[in-house]
Amino acid sequence: MATPSLAYRLTARVATALIPLAAPFAPKLRQSHAARRGTTARAGRWSAQHRDRTRPLVWFHAPSVGEGRQAEAVIAAFRQLRPDCQIAYTHFSPSAESLAAAIGADFADYLPYDLPHQVADLLDHLAPDLLVFTKLDLWPELATAAARRAIPVALVAGTVRPGSGRLSWPVRSWLAPGYGELSAAAVVSDADAARLARLGTPRDRISVVGDPRFDSVLQVLQRVSADEPLLRFGRGAPTLVAGSTWPEDESVLLEAFARIHLSRPDARLILVPHEPTPAHLARVDATAARLGLPRPVRLSDATEPVPLLLVDRTGVLARLYGAGTMAYVGGGFGSAGLHSVLEPAAWSIPVIVGPRWQESRDAELLLEAGAAEAVAELGEGEPDESLQRIWEAWLSDEPRRLAQGQRARGVVESGAGAAEASAAMLAALLPAAVPIRERPAPRS
Repeated sequence: MATPSLAYRLTARVATALIPLAAPFAPKLRQSHAARRGTTARAGRWSAQHRDRTRPLVWFHAPSVGEGRQAEAVIAAFRQLRPDCQIAYTHFSPSAESLAAAIGADFADYLPYDLPHQVADLLDHLAPDLLVFTKLDLWPELATAAARRAIPVALVAGTVRPGSGRLSWPVRSWLAPGYGELSAAAVVSDADAARLARLGTPRDRISVVGDPRFDSVLQVLQRVSADEPLLRFGRGAPTLVAGSTWPEDESVLLEAFARIHLSRPDARLILVPHEPTPAHLARVDATAARLGLPRPVRLSDATEPVPLLLVDRTGVLARLYGAGTMAYVGGGFGSAGLHSVLEPAAWSIPVIVGPRWQESRDAELLLEAGAAEAVAELGEGEPDESLQRIWEAWLSDEPRRLAQGQRARGVVESGAGAAEASAAMLAALLPAAVPIRERPAPRS
């Protein structure tokens, strides 16, 4: 069995040692570092009280919220096939804490750092029968340690961007032992399959099944009731919901909205920053005041629809898109990457993205279907003017907006089914289920 390279192990140790020095200057890093310290101890306590060794345990790992939503859809489908299994779920980012708590796993916590002793302790406590990574977040120490214990290792929602740093030298050689241990991988597209093979996974273990994110967004909509309070903020007027925005997005949005509001005072904007920190919200307030816009009203203070609603908490965006008649998805101006365009598309509303959308397969699908519009490339005119033209076209041409929204929903529905296919792949890696009445009684 393979082991991680000496270079990888040295890099992991140095990086882990440096984290306490950087944590005071990075709030999210500080939060995750503090929470991660007790993971193996908490896993040990859970194992002593709740680990049923007569039942298989499947351990899913997803680093953050986006990957967590993909894993969530696969977990739901897997539970239908194997209700006898216990489920463990780990994540890496603090933003995924609320999702981890709600995902319904028997055990959920942070993933420890990828160091031999921490990995060994967690494998001892959880005793998984299958280890599942999501998207691309595979950790070589954990993957190879599991394989040495004859635990199958799998990947779901596999996606390898063309510009991924994992494909570059020497990173690819550091990660290859882990990717080489995959027993099975369900990937989104043929291109992802080819790039995953470059990372070291044997091609005959890779299956192209699509993206379980499509299943996830449809499941989210099914759980939203018609009397959801958040939906009222879009009733009665054309409303653009701008989700997961960064300052680069907001400067363009607010400039365009300032002009839209003059000719269409009924138009509304719901602004949902990706990181609604007090400093971020104050910056939006200042920009709105400078542009002569109505004062942004915080979601926590709002009781009725307002011209400019500023969302000051997380975890509500997927439902808030349902309040919109159109959407803007952030991340297409800066370097953070475009956020999920499928959530608004599932609500049957058309989507606007910034000029840097090219590494988003979902955005490409929507644009090809005529279900989305992209703000002009920088240098081809002012971005806020380009956004304004798209916005005004949807305000003045309702049939066009509705048609594009229906095409957006069609793209989402056509992509459904990957969660079930991924779950079936995972189930095939486990022994057949044993009926509860035939299992031996657990030892005291």
